[in-house]
Amino acid sequence: MAVIVKHNLILRVVAKFIIPLIFLFALYVQFHGDFGPGGGFQAGVIFSAAIILYALVFGADKAKRVITPYVLRLLASLGVLIYAGTGVATIVLGGNFLEYGVLASSQVAGQHLGILVIELGVGITVMSVMLIIFFAFAERGQAVLSSNAESEQE
Repeated sequence: MAVIVKHNLILRVVAKFIIPLIFLFALYVQFHGDFGPGGGFQAGVIFSAAIILYALVFGADKAKRVITPYVLRLLASLGVLIYAGTGVATIVLGGNFLEYGVLASSQVAGQHLGILVIELGVGITVMSVMLIIFFAFAERGQAVLSSNAESEQE
């Protein structure tokens, strides 16, 4: 039995409308995280959910063309480097690892800057890793579907 996929026009139109709103909400959560609930982890999950929605509606192959696995690996590494680099910068500036107060002229400004940069690194890493995992499962699902289709044709 072959898998037949019908493209739903309404679903595609709604997705094109809602995905940018999800991205906007992810940015709000990212940059509002040091003032209230939210932060890098939550923003990364929301951002990746928007791309996963795109992949589910338009296909994983199209989503991989938008954000390639190579770029995802680079972003995952970049996020970790931002996090670790901030810690190293605080050591170089005379503080302890991730002691944000030394990052600016005042303790409060340093805390704000440090949290903002750390949360950015976390958000980038979480978004990238979630998408890497999703695409790995999507590829595995495609392989299972194609092997099932081949076995049914025999």
